[in-house]
Amino acid sequence: MTNNDLKMPVALIGNSFKYEIEAILKLFFNTARFSFISDRSCETEDSFVIAEIRDNKLIAEVRLSGSNIVSDSAPVGTDDENEFNLCKMLYHILCQKTGIIPPWGMMTGIRPVKKVIELMRQGLGKEEISQRLSSKYEISPSKFDIAYETAVNQLPILDKIDSSAVSLYVSIPFCPTRCSYCSFVSHSMDSAIKLMPDYIAALCRELVIISNIVRETNTKIDTIYFGGGTPTSLSASDLRKIMETIADNFDLDNVREYSVEAGRPDTITEEKLRVIKDLGAQRISVNPQTLNDDVLKVIGRKHSGDDAVRAFELAKKIGFDNINTDLIAGLPTESAESFRNTLDKMIELGPQSITVHTLTLKRAANLFEQIENIKNPAAEMVDYSIKKLMENDFLPYYMYRQKNTVDNLENIGYAKKGFECYYNIFIMDETQTILGAGCAASTKLVYPNGKLTRIHNYKFPYEYIRRFDQLMTKKEEVTECLKKISSMKQL
Repeated sequence: MTNNDLKMPVALIGNSFKYEIEAILKLFFNTARFSFISDRSCETEDSFVIAEIRDNKLIAEVRLSGSNIVSDSAPVGTDDENEFNLCKMLYHILCQKTGIIPPWGMMTGIRPVKKVIELMRQGLGKEEISQRLSSKYEISPSKFDIAYETAVNQLPILDKIDSSAVSLYVSIPFCPTRCSYCSFVSHSMDSAIKLMPDYIAALCRELVIISNIVRETNTKIDTIYFGGGTPTSLSASDLRKIMETIADNFDLDNVREYSVEAGRPDTITEEKLRVIKDLGAQRISVNPQTLNDDVLKVIGRKHSGDDAVRAFELAKKIGFDNINTDLIAGLPTESAESFRNTLDKMIELGPQSITVHTLTLKRAANLFEQIENIKNPAAEMVDYSIKKLMENDFLPYYMYRQKNTVDNLENIGYAKKGFECYYNIFIMDETQTILGAGCAASTKLVYPNGKLTRIHNYKFPYEYIRRFDQLMTKKEEVTECLKKISSMKQL
């Protein structure tokens, strides 16, 4: 039974705890599919999971590949207690059956640092926070330590957040080619080139509309972030047009941070970097993911490790003094030694921040078909990065987790003191409104009462262009939210 092909029946009897139970199962079968049923008809199958509430008792049963059934039970409590205890019983059974001990224990959420910060704000010290989270979720000591260190570095920034201000996200959903691990809605330049003029025109129109709302509601822009895709897939003239639209329509005097993901080294030119710098961006990312040429070929990149080094040095020569670089631990055919060499070289180049992602296996990615051939020590790579980066004064400042990540690991952003990316923190903490512009962008409205609303733009460029006017009707909700934020500011 391979993880990739597995479609395990999961019986939820007397309960509707699908979301959390599936999240627990994904810790052990991260790419499996599950069929959810409401009876015990699965008992004839070689593999199944049962989570049942019957006769004032919680019952958990698991069989894998025809092995003996392992079961556990507990008394019924409240709905929240029942959900948690069923998950915990299944977690312990699966640890026993598979031999897998997830490093984050039962913690399945995207934002583990938020749980630490909540307890810190209650006045709890490190030992008590550790005891609470380890007792409840069975987190390993090493993962608690990195979550705590991240919270320590993040909290002073969160305490100074201006919740009456907003951030602006600009989506450039194009790449030169699609990397084998990528599942994002991004489009190769070859297929999207004919859409480019209309897309840029629509994006600039949306930016003007957003600027009018911002001005009407007397709202301040705090941070700006260009993401994608690869923003530098665009020509220098197209980048200039978009960034000039922002400069002409938004007040940039109080913007604390302006970031552009320059991204893939094969798209970075001196002309583009000068446009980015001249029009106000202070922070860029150069993202090789690895400097190993063989691995770059495997993942579908068209540049070399040397190209990445040259792009980085070009950015420094032009005068950028806040440069991030992204790496991925666990890429196919990457060895622990190769990853160490990449990280050591990037540290030597002198970036102000380094983000270490762990490979995530998504069904929409081309790499998904090769899952069974991906055998590398991702955990060893991540452990090395934590130790090496902190030894070199890179402090962890934001973290998030994703489903289907190799070895149940995490993504961590590290920065030299004072070079933390505010936008990254804000999007993880969800305490500041973020206005999204462009195809596949998401607007996240944070109301004064804490209510969170998301508005999603259309995913595909042709749809974004064709249905632009229809999409803009959703801006009414943005206006209403910003008016409420503004009225609270005046009290």
